[in-house]
Amino acid sequence: MSRIKIITDSSCDLNKDIVQKYNIEIVGLNVSFGEETYIDGEMNNDIFYKRMAEYKDLPKTSCPSPEKFAKSYEGIEDIIVLTLSSKLSATYSTAVLAKNMVLEENPNKRIEVIDTQTGSVGQGILVAKAAQLAQEGKSLSEIVEIIEKIKNNIVFFGSLETLENAIKGGRINPLAGKLINALNFKIIIQVIDGLVKPVDKARGDNNCLKKVVENVCSRITKDEKKVLAIGHSNCLQKALKVKEMMLEKHKFEDITISEVGSVMGTYTSKGAILISVL
Repeated sequence: MSRIKIITDSSCDLNKDIVQKYNIEIVGLNVSFGEETYIDGEMNNDIFYKRMAEYKDLPKTSCPSPEKFAKSYEGIEDIIVLTLSSKLSATYSTAVLAKNMVLEENPNKRIEVIDTQTGSVGQGILVAKAAQLAQEGKSLSEIVEIIEKIKNNIVFFGSLETLENAIKGGRINPLAGKLINALNFKIIIQVIDGLVKPVDKARGDNNCLKKVVENVCSRITKDEKKVLAIGHSNCLQKALKVKEMMLEKHKFEDITISEVGSVMGTYTSKGAILISVL
């Protein structure tokens, strides 16, 4: 059993098999529909996406309380926490605040908090890597050094089926957004430097997915040993299609497919595909 406990937040969209394999602890963010708030993961994803489509406003997301993080730090193990990008959420600063609270009471406790500078499946890849290193017997300092070094090597692109949530959230002009949707344009995003940036568009699903795959594969060389993570917003068949498209381009050491949960799904909307490679 590892003497190091790996903790992350629920925006990581980690495959459940990996969570169980490495005994990763996940601290849930909050998602609110008006006055009703629940913890990410409590609501079935099918229900969440259906409810979000029917809700006139965008659900609100918020980071866990410092007390929630502090509770997860309990125990005799050393702690490594990997959080959603600090440029996208206050989760990182909250985890650090909880660390300081715990160290006041227990100054000998070893806790390291890492800002992954990414999210969703990109964050998930880093969490899985940290857990793997811990299981292999690497020290806390060694794991932190490795993760800090490789986090800048992550390739992360995605396709958005609709801009409906961007319109609801006031991030895009409603008229422009509806016009783009009406013309069947899909938006291609890149997660880089801790931010989500629209980088291209394509007409129709097939063209968009081809572009996303090309963007990812153009940033890795043929003989590199890579891990692939695919996230889908309630569209498994599309994710399986993307897996085949990626395998035509590259042979991966490991491939995982996972659902995009409520936190990230609030911003991607249903039908999004996220691809991350490390």
